[in-house]
This record gives sequence, structure tokens and C-alpha cells, in this order.
Amino acid sequence: MNLRDHALKILQQTSRTFYIPISRLPSPLQEAVASAYLCMRAIDEIEDSPEIDNPAKAKLLRQIGRNLQSGTEYSTKDNFLRNLDSCELLPEVTLRLGEWALLAPETIAPRIWDATAAMADRMAYWAETNWKIQTESDLDCYTFSVAGAVGLLLSDLWAWHDGTPTNRSYAIGFGRGLQAVNIVRNRTEDLKRGVDFFPDNWREEAFYAYARRNLKLAERYTKELPAGPALDFCKIPLALAYGTLEVLALGKEKLSRSDVMALVEQANH
Repeated sequence: MNLRDHALKILQQTSRTFYIPISRLPSPLQEAVASAYLCMRAIDEIEDSPEIDNPAKAKLLRQIGRNLQSGTEYSTKDNFLRNLDSCELLPEVTLRLGEWALLAPETIAPRIWDATAAMADRMAYWAETNWKIQTESDLDCYTFSVAGAVGLLLSDLWAWHDGTPTNRSYAIGFGRGLQAVNIVRNRTEDLKRGVDFFPDNWREEAFYAYARRNLKLAERYTKELPAGPALDFCKIPLALAYGTLEVLALGKEKLSRSDVMALVEQANH
């Protein structure tokens, strides 16, 4: 099994939302997007870990950021994991970050390293503050840190692959909208670990409105994309985000497998 196949296998284990659209992308765009997703998933696992305390999370994330910033065309997978403590607490997707960093074609890999390094530094800040979100502005800052910036990176990947033009403001909304849905979906687990992403005095209705407002921007982003890989990719997570928000509003925990497949089929037409 080559590195690309290993990446797709890990991707399938970690995200049903993104495995399907990534697995359908043409090469070399598939390798670039898979690299970006798995690098960011690797640091996301640190942010979400219930076994690592916040100061240790911040230290790990900042070290990964430094490792990524020192990456060169001569880097090996071990270079990206230098000086990391608490490795015994890290999942496979994180321990293999060096492989994911080297999966991307060398003409775009440094952009992915840069974006992941920036996100790691931002996550370190949020870990140190225990994700203290009091206002909508704080929420906007957090959702940009971990997702809006991903929308910008995707726009760069589309342009790198075939020159696809994008509205970068809408691209931020695309990332924010998906992240807002994730926050609602994971709220119970987050509260158990002492983290509340809802601004002060916000009830679920206000957060649902925030998610829908950003999903509207995501919808505009998708509608402006020309036919091709970028559009095919973006339609699926957007459809799943809308579907997830609907079932959560009905009191269900998540989309069923049959719901997912139906939404994917609908998005492809």
C-alpha cells in the first residue's frame, strides 16, 4: 500500500464528511487536499484530546508549528515530529503528520505547511485561554482560526490545480459554516471537557442562526464555482452540514449512514 492509499485509509477512519469528496478528486489535487486535511486533523486531535492538559497542548502545537515552518524540500517525515513530548498520548493520525506533510506535491506542499503551522499556533493560543469565548467576535476569531483559514487554503489549492477563481470572503464563510455545525454537533462532549464555544447568553437558537448565516456564504461560494473538481468537492460537505443541522434541530445526535448516502447522491446531481 503506497502513501496515498494509506492516507485515504486513515481519512476514511477519521472523517466520513471529507473522505468521500477527497477520494473522488483527481491526482495530484487529491494528494494535496488529503495532505492538508490530514495535517490539520493531526493538530486538531491534540486540541481535542481529553488526556493532555492545556499547557502541554499549547507546547505540542507550537513545536509542530515550528517544525512545519522549518520544512524544506529535503525534510524527512521525522523532521516534522522533532522535540514532541507526550507522544504516547497521540493518535496515529498525529504521529504520522510527517507522512501527511510529504504527501502533497512539492509545488504546493509549503503552502500547506504554512497554513497548518499558522493553525497550530492559533490552536495553542486557544488552548492557553481554555477556549474562552464571550462574544460573537470571539467566536468569529475562533472559527476563522480553525476553519475559515481552511477555506482560504482550499481556494489556493483550486487555483494551484487549474486556476479556478474563488470569492475568498465566501471561502471563509464556507469554513466557518462547517465548523459552526461541528460545534453544535459536539457540544455535549465539549461541555464534558469543560469547553463552551457558545458566546455568553447565547442559546441554541442564536448559534443555529450563526451557523445558517455562514452556511449561506458557503452556498454562495459553491454556486460561484465553475464545473470541475472544486465544485464537486464543496457540494458534498455543504450538503452534509445542512443535513446535520436539520437533524440536530430535531433532537437527533447525527445523520444516519443512509442519510449521508442520500445527501451525497443528491449533491452529485
